[in-house]
Amino acid sequence: MSERYTLGKLADTLGVDARGDRETPLIGVSTLEKAGPQELSFLANPNYKRFLKISQAGAIILHPDQAENTTRPVLLSTNPYATWAKALTLIYPQSLPEPGIAPSASIHPTAQIHETASIGEHCVIEEDCIVGAHAVVGPQCVLEMGAKVGQYTRLVARVFVGKHCQLGDRVIIHPGVVIGADGFGIALDQGHWQKVPQLGCVVIGDDCEIGANTTIDRGALGNTVLGHDVRVDNQVQIAHNVEIGDHTAIAGCVGIAGSTTIGSYCMIAGACGIGGHIRITDQVIVTAMSTVLNSIESPGTYGSGIPAQPHQHWKRILVRLAKLDHWINRIKKLEKGSSSS
Repeated sequence: MSERYTLGKLADTLGVDARGDRETPLIGVSTLEKAGPQELSFLANPNYKRFLKISQAGAIILHPDQAENTTRPVLLSTNPYATWAKALTLIYPQSLPEPGIAPSASIHPTAQIHETASIGEHCVIEEDCIVGAHAVVGPQCVLEMGAKVGQYTRLVARVFVGKHCQLGDRVIIHPGVVIGADGFGIALDQGHWQKVPQLGCVVIGDDCEIGANTTIDRGALGNTVLGHDVRVDNQVQIAHNVEIGDHTAIAGCVGIAGSTTIGSYCMIAGACGIGGHIRITDQVIVTAMSTVLNSIESPGTYGSGIPAQPHQHWKRILVRLAKLDHWINRIKKLEKGSSSS
């Protein structure tokens, strides 16, 4: 259920300036095109600027540079999309289950469950696990021996956390995530694959979010490590001993091979493949469906080629590819002239 805000109250809570009647009620949200007079909307992408003139929104979050393009009440923000996100959390606060342990949950006597935590139906929590204050372990989750879940962390449902793996505070783990399964360690011996025991674990920092059906393998010897405020989309594979720096975001269907290090404030777009035993420095953007096989030592945008390379270099290659037929035909004519002489 949504919370009731006025324009003035929302502006004060968000710490932004308002223009218009501060008593305007805002009890819902919608798009610029469809919002009604008691709904909040926003403009972050200039492609939707055309809807400002027709919008009937009760208030619009937008950049001060766009304020003159509408007569509707506005909230002025230098980062409209981030302010929109904060507004959504206020108008639609997250409802959490009541503290307590569901009757069907199986809890080992040595597990430490904070009295404010919530443990859902059919959970299995093994020996020496720790579940922190206000944490939520949703239905059908499994915490293996020695796993730790930080305070205010939420495992939505059907999440597996392997032995001794650690989740920081305020982490969100979506359904189907597997944290701490064995890494892909095998050695060929006399025509037969020998499994290499995976002895490390997974350590995830504070304020991270892991999308549905993502898998993060435990380390072979050391740990697989995600820093603070790392955001990982759905169906991502993070192999053993990968290290990911703070504030890095990884989109869906990315595969990261073992022992690779990714720096802070990186953005890895969807369906990228990243090879093993390489290093990607801080503040690197890898565009969608790129393959990274070599270390990237300089910040910037890379991709669109195989292997990934600086974006400007790839754009020059595309220009030359467009002229390829011309040059081939010219070479054929030169060869034909040479042979006839």
